[in-house]
Amino acid sequence: MSRIASVACTIAAASLLGACAPMGMGTGSGWTTLVDGTKGLENFNRVGEANWSATDGAIQATAGGSNPAYLVTKVPYKDFELHAEFWASDDANSGIFMRCQNPGAINDESCYEANIFDTRPDPSYGTGAIVKVAKLTGPMIKAGGKWNSYDITVRGNRLIVVLNGTRTIDIEDSKFASGPIALQWGRGIIKWRKVEIKPL
Repeated sequence: MSRIASVACTIAAASLLGACAPMGMGTGSGWTTLVDGTKGLENFNRVGEANWSATDGAIQATAGGSNPAYLVTKVPYKDFELHAEFWASDDANSGIFMRCQNPGAINDESCYEANIFDTRPDPSYGTGAIVKVAKLTGPMIKAGGKWNSYDITVRGNRLIVVLNGTRTIDIEDSKFASGPIALQWGRGIIKWRKVEIKPL
C-alpha cells in the first residue's frame, strides 16, 4: 500500500471512530468540564454535610448527615446540554438538580431533579424521572452497582432526560427558568467521574 493510500485509510478510520462517539459527551467546542475523574471539587460550593472526596478516579460521597448534601455550581445555567457519568450503590439516593432557585437550600420543590433512586417507594419517580414533575412511562432502568450516563437537555420549557442511551423523559414545563446545578448525596454511595455542560 502506498503512503498516500495509508494516510487516506487512517483519516477514514479516524472519521468513522469520531462518528461513533457517544452523543452528549463534551467532545466539541463550547463544553465546560465540571468533573473529570478526581478533578473538579473547586467548581462547586458545598451545601449540607457529606464526606465528598477525590478518590479512586472520581468525586464521591459515602456518608453524611441526616439531611441530603450537595455540590452546587458557582454559576447559574438557563439552557444547556449536560453529560454526567456516575456510579451508584444499590441503596443510593442521589440526583442531578437543575435550575435551582435557591443555591443555599436545594430540594425537589425548587429545582428540577433527574433522580437516581432505584429503591424509591414510588418507583414512577425513581431513577430516570424528574421528581414531582415527570413520571416514568416505562420500566425503571436501575443504576445500582454500575457506571451509568445521564445526557440531559434543557432548552426553554423542554426537558429531555436520557439514561444509558434510553430517553426516559421528554416534557415541557415552565416552573423554573434558570439556576445552578447541584449533585446530590442523600444515602448510600455516589461517584461522579465525568460531568460536562454546554450552554445553549
